[in-house]
Amino acid sequence: MHRSTISRSRRALLAAAVVSATAAVPLTGVPANAAPAGDRQQQYVAAATAYGVPESVLLGVSYLESRWDTHAGTPSTSGGYGPLHLTDAAHVANLPAASHVDEGEDPRGDTSRPLTLGAPKKSAADAPAPAALRTLQAAAALTGADAEALRTDPATNIRGGAALLASYQEQLGGPVGAATDPGAWYAAVARYSGAETEETATAFADEVYDQIRLGASRRTDDGHQVTLRARKVTTETGALHRLGLREPQGRAGVECPARLGCEWIPAPYEQYGPTVGDYGNHDLGDRPAQQKIEYIVIHDTEGYYQPSVGLVQQADYLGWHYTLRSVDGHVAQHVKAEDVGWQAGNWYVNAKSIGIEHEGFAGHGTWYTEAMYRASAKLVRYLALRFGIPLDRQHIIGHDNVPGTVASTVAGMHWDPGPYWDWSHYFDLLKAPFRTTGTKRTGLVTIDPDFAANRPAFVGCNRQPPGVPNPPPPAEPCPLRGSSAVVLHSAPSQDAPLVNDLGLRPDGSPNTMYISDHGARASAGQTYAVAEVRGDWTAIWYLGQKAWFHNPASAPTARWATGFVVTPKPGKATIPVYGRAYPEQDAYPAGVAYQTISPLQYTLAAGQRYAVGDVLPSEYYKATTFDGSSPGDWTVIRGDLRYVQIQFGHRIMYVNLDDVLLLPSLVGAPR
Repeated sequence: MHRSTISRSRRALLAAAVVSATAAVPLTGVPANAAPAGDRQQQYVAAATAYGVPESVLLGVSYLESRWDTHAGTPSTSGGYGPLHLTDAAHVANLPAASHVDEGEDPRGDTSRPLTLGAPKKSAADAPAPAALRTLQAAAALTGADAEALRTDPATNIRGGAALLASYQEQLGGPVGAATDPGAWYAAVARYSGAETEETATAFADEVYDQIRLGASRRTDDGHQVTLRARKVTTETGALHRLGLREPQGRAGVECPARLGCEWIPAPYEQYGPTVGDYGNHDLGDRPAQQKIEYIVIHDTEGYYQPSVGLVQQADYLGWHYTLRSVDGHVAQHVKAEDVGWQAGNWYVNAKSIGIEHEGFAGHGTWYTEAMYRASAKLVRYLALRFGIPLDRQHIIGHDNVPGTVASTVAGMHWDPGPYWDWSHYFDLLKAPFRTTGTKRTGLVTIDPDFAANRPAFVGCNRQPPGVPNPPPPAEPCPLRGSSAVVLHSAPSQDAPLVNDLGLRPDGSPNTMYISDHGARASAGQTYAVAEVRGDWTAIWYLGQKAWFHNPASAPTARWATGFVVTPKPGKATIPVYGRAYPEQDAYPAGVAYQTISPLQYTLAAGQRYAVGDVLPSEYYKATTFDGSSPGDWTVIRGDLRYVQIQFGHRIMYVNLDDVLLLPSLVGAPR
């Protein structure tokens, strides 16, 4: 996607803010590059004292930006650095962004109506980055600190954030001082979000103050214990209007929960060519009345927010339901939940899902902000409760969990939001943590490594050619960082080759540690059938083979679980596996082309077991014309076949219910 660029008005606002802020806060007695002595907690105390910010406010803002983590001085998906997320979009402007869609790919995933995309167009959204993405420069002007120190030294970064907060408070006419009432800083906190709308700025500030009231204590990614002590606080919101923020577009029509900053930026449903098949960029529907919504698909944009929103406004491009901005958690809705977006690359999943794009990159070594995680979790919980979607990893899935439709599309399926998306923390925010019951003998295991400590040695964050899972060298090591992904070996040894994904490597060669090569990974929250346990190693059934991961009792990377599994019925040596749950041919009415039930290249063999996600009806939503004029258009075709959704590899897949026994995981579990 196009790189993010910046509006002239926001550049002017930044320049004024830097000058005003520099004048507002005296800096005498604070050496430019001297880090305060002591641990991280003391660095927060020292910065709060030096710049006259209540300690609880500084800690609360930092928690909403980074959860106090440093991320080893690497940028967030919006170019933010350090515990206070000081943004420097110019410094990451050359970050290589993959195209949102690979050449020759059909993101609609429907062979009855192959989609040819138009070229991405320049739009008003392709403006330079707003002032919210240049706060590091403002902090440098306020503190006199070197820009590189603000990026990489936590103490300097914290002081830069404190200086910014104090400057915002001064400009708003509020009281400054470490002993001032934290509630009087509400508008300054709202401004720190960088939000353009008052609603989103308010949502950010509310989250900060909720955290202050709740308190928090955790160990940071570089080993410091930091605590925010819970305290009662009453916020003063009267100064919010002085920020001069705009009203969101079409707020009354958006499908969003309360206390979340949302606006309506519609994706066009319009005809752009001479035939009724030349239309975009989504399909009309009547969900859930006509068809149940089963999934919410978590994507990342592989580009910046503004250009991504520009793309979704093209009739001849793609339509998805929501886009979230990294810097402040702002939400834009583009397609109504009742309608079908073209977002997952699999028409069966598209027809039964809501697609949510998150500003960012799956594998460039960047990190997702806490503000975006929280906004996304609020939105997903709201949608899940509204549409009866279970809050588990069988229904809240990544784009990387969506299967190929047929064998020929498997290799080209996407792998976002990638191994650096923190699924465990995300489900904690969804109020659906990964709690399981079971033992080594209950037959299932739920992947759940310690995110901060789990740091696989991936390579290739420096280059990611679209559609090539394992390009030739050189592939530089990725920054070592926390990951949700557990790497799977072909034997119980760190030296053993990784397992093979036949869809990515038909020659049977092992998968690799290349960042986009996801065929030998399991991800937090995914549940698998246990194949064997040997000492500190656990094997799961995965893509028709045993896949081993290190799972010591002293530092487990998974939790024993219970549930249901499938295995082939007696007498069946192997059974086919499918990427979509389509009806039998007899279910199609006259004039409607049969969508072939075509198996993938994988098979499920006798003796193997796979965790069950759901039992689903066979369905095909026919939509091929702009006005519904083709026979059967805008109808759901249902058959007698039923399918079982299983966790077959990293992606979900489907098997015919008639081919399998559906059993409690305890029955026949390894002993």
